[in-house]
Amino acid sequence: MNTTTHTFTVAIVARRLGVAAATLRTWDRRYGLGPSAHQAGAHRRYTLEDLARLESMRRMVNAGVPAFDAARIAAQADINQLPQIQFIDDLTNSVMTQSVIAQTVKLESGTAIAKGLIRAASSLDSIACHAIITRSINQRGVVKTWDEVLAPVLVAIGEKWATTNRGTEVEHLLSDQITLAFMQLSNSVTNPINSRPALLVCAPDEMHSLPLYAVAAGLAEKGISSRNLGARVPHESLVASMERIGPAAVLVWSQTTGLAEPVRLAGLPHLRPTAKIFAGGPGWKQELPPGVVQLSSLGQAVNYLAKSCIS
Repeated sequence: MNTTTHTFTVAIVARRLGVAAATLRTWDRRYGLGPSAHQAGAHRRYTLEDLARLESMRRMVNAGVPAFDAARIAAQADINQLPQIQFIDDLTNSVMTQSVIAQTVKLESGTAIAKGLIRAASSLDSIACHAIITRSINQRGVVKTWDEVLAPVLVAIGEKWATTNRGTEVEHLLSDQITLAFMQLSNSVTNPINSRPALLVCAPDEMHSLPLYAVAAGLAEKGISSRNLGARVPHESLVASMERIGPAAVLVWSQTTGLAEPVRLAGLPHLRPTAKIFAGGPGWKQELPPGVVQLSSLGQAVNYLAKSCIS
């Protein structure tokens, strides 16, 4: 890492890390992670090495490591093991129209790990987001991670966008990392306990496919394989997929009211052996065909589909 080219003010570093300048001063005062470049008659400035150590500390704090321990680890780390910092020239000239701090999504209540995920997502730190999500899945499991961490964060980001029309980039980055973490888990099932998979699809015009990835990951925790076809699956494609793979259970997800068409569920093929049909998500407002079970939560979806796949 080249540590001699640039030096930076506290304001620039605060914008880069997505923390308040007061936080940087606190980290300097308490933990000794402060600016190391000295210029006669001027305030000390941060070097790239300083910034890399602060970036490392911020990621650990966001992931739930106590600040004292995170600072100690970052201070003692080999410089070649620290995050590679790349600055664009515009940043040093402060041409940003708005700082990261002003765009940070606020989470008034929630777990510490959810608040850490908010900070990481607001900083557009995909590595930290992925680490936080996978750590929560390993500690809490998929369902609790969804209910206690991911859902509150996604709601907060959505409310931020609704009130300010800002934060789309935060939502997209976070959704990608959630999807990645869930896919890694669902793809890890190499010896499933079920002989016939669960088939997961969105309604024909439904774009919100993230819950399907959560269901697939929740099933994978139980050793159950699934096939996730994602967003906007035409009715004809669902029928063809059912006939091709003979699933034990089918989940059709609809997040948005008006996109769910119960009549489509009545037209699904009758397989031998039979496939249990489930309607998931808040978009199902009309009466469902006989035999179709409506699911109201992620936990319920995972449990009902799991039982159908192994019975």
